[in-house]
Amino acid sequence: QEQLLESGGGLVQAGGSLRLSCEVSGLDLSHYTMAWFRQVPGKIREFVGIIWSGGNTYYVDSVKGRFTISRDNAKSTVYLQMNNLKPEDTAVYSCAAASAANVYLQSQYLYWGQGTQVTVSS
Repeated sequence: QEQLLESGGGLVQAGGSLRLSCEVSGLDLSHYTMAWFRQVPGKIREFVGIIWSGGNTYYVDSVKGRFTISRDNAKSTVYLQMNNLKPEDTAVYSCAAASAANVYLQSQYLYWGQGTQVTVSS
């Protein structure tokens, strides 16, 4: 059974760092495009960044230069390193897996994790 499990969330002060992990089971991570999303209660889910199977990445402007996505296919894990965190980064962060490389819509992601809470205090 395919499963994505996020971990690493928590409470951090503004300017601090966190590293989130997304452990994948039941599928071969090397064949999937992986992305991170975040959601604040009452707001739509927001795309954060994506990493393709070849390792290329892309980020939303608000996190460029602060967040880095990486993957370790041997460990079946995708990471989101978050530096210089800001209060507006507070959200539930989720990872998602897509089998296609050309991913434009959230509906194209086949598998989703439950999410991990990140809270940044000012």
